[in-house]
Amino acid sequence: MSEDISDTTMPGADVSAPEPAENAAFSVTEGLSVSEPENALPKVGLADLPEAMRAACARAGWQSLMPVQSLALPYLLEGRDIMVQSRTGSGKTGCYLLPMLPRLDPELKAPQALVLAPTRELAVQVEREAAVIFADTGIRTVAVYGGVGYKKQMDALREGAQVIVGTPGRVLDHLLRRTLDLRDLRVLVFDEADRMLSIGFYPDMKEVQRYLPRKRIHTCLFSATYPPHVLKLAAEFMSEPALLSLSQKEVHVAEVQHLFCEVKPMDKDRALVRLLETENPASAIIFCNTKANVHYVTGVLQGFGYSADELSADLSQNRREAVLDKIRKGRLQYLVATDVAARGIDIPALSHVFLYEPPEDHESYIHRAGRTGRAGAAGTVISLVDVMQRMELERIAKHYKIGLMELPLPTDEDVAKVAGTRLTAILEARFRTLTGLERVRVARYAALARELAQQSEEEDDVQLLAMLLDACHQRSLHENRFPDSEPVPARRKNDAGDAPRSRGDAAGRDDAAGRDEAEPHDGNRRRRRRSPRRRKDGGDSGAGTES
Repeated sequence: MSEDISDTTMPGADVSAPEPAENAAFSVTEGLSVSEPENALPKVGLADLPEAMRAACARAGWQSLMPVQSLALPYLLEGRDIMVQSRTGSGKTGCYLLPMLPRLDPELKAPQALVLAPTRELAVQVEREAAVIFADTGIRTVAVYGGVGYKKQMDALREGAQVIVGTPGRVLDHLLRRTLDLRDLRVLVFDEADRMLSIGFYPDMKEVQRYLPRKRIHTCLFSATYPPHVLKLAAEFMSEPALLSLSQKEVHVAEVQHLFCEVKPMDKDRALVRLLETENPASAIIFCNTKANVHYVTGVLQGFGYSADELSADLSQNRREAVLDKIRKGRLQYLVATDVAARGIDIPALSHVFLYEPPEDHESYIHRAGRTGRAGAAGTVISLVDVMQRMELERIAKHYKIGLMELPLPTDEDVAKVAGTRLTAILEARFRTLTGLERVRVARYAALARELAQQSEEEDDVQLLAMLLDACHQRSLHENRFPDSEPVPARRKNDAGDAPRSRGDAAGRDDAAGRDEAEPHDGNRRRRRRSPRRRKDGGDSGAGTES
């Protein structure tokens, strides 16, 4: 069910004399497109909320509910698993924090809600907002993330906190150390799930799932887009979830997002690499107008270490089929092709289309854009254009009534930050798999690494470390960072109404956390390495820096 809304509150809510700030909020919501689940629940206003939640809104300075809060709160208060699609800054954090108030027990000094976030910045932001909402309620929030030591976080967990906000890698670290126990968990939130998957947190998220209690947990998932790998994640963690989508025309679960970057012709190859780093698509086609450019762009991408190959009329039929088979099976991330080569091919789960150069006619743009956003999934089309090409692209958008938006070109600093976050998560994940002897080997080089890092005035020394990090990053480019694109059936509730979640239960969590053998999801048995040995001060002999 879809509708356009510009009002966010129920009739009767006390918003007859809105303040200027509230008026500004209303203007932002104009033209919102809303897609609600079947048997949709009526939206709520501030006056419809329980007293404790209204008091929390007052502490936060909210004079009315944002659209996503007004529409999603009924499902969250009812305890239904829900997937919410809404843009950044739309009020999603308050949307999932508010309903925790009636569900959490401040007398129980144990984690009852877990919020997984992709970055330390977001984890800290959520913790700060939670501190305001939960003020004077007895509910404490602790943020756990990489880049800092463990001791302060361990002390905070030991003192007792009802809400844990953290990156998947650092949460898993605390589970392995037994400094975090989820046996009393009631609420699980995935915030910005698409970004968590793009960073490469899927294995960590699946491992965290092993520590969830068997009882049904109220789970909600928030994401700006819902490509196939995000939908698969929802099916693996949620029980019969509802889907609520709020969007402006350019961003929608069932629509294609049309963007462009204005770049100089000589800078297009570098611009493309920056976009691939920051967008980090699950799979993509890069369109060029000539076979020569297809070959050139493929060489550039392969030179940067990407899993890329070309498709042009020069290739034999057997070679073309082999390339297409690789990308369909997820063994190839980027395909560079001309219109002729790509015509008629169907690649499921294609998240992005890049136009290295604009098409030579209007129909070709529609053909290229149609490679993504299949079967109701989200898709993104990004065109690289110069000043004159931008004018032509805008004419195409006007002709087909396409909502075209300019995308600022990522800077080198933007790329470094994104790549650093992703690489740190990869390193910490690998560190967790090391055996005791392997950790001893690694520890031999800790002093050298510290010395090289501290001698920042010697650029050559810093470059030595950068070279090693790049080698690790290159290796990760050819690893599958996304769940399989094949659809999986959503979990069904059992006869008791509870959804199965993990193999360990609340009563046996201590045993499960330290056992040597564990049963993986595929039913085969594998060795599980022991958690790292802790020092008396709560630290670790060589832990990574960020999750």
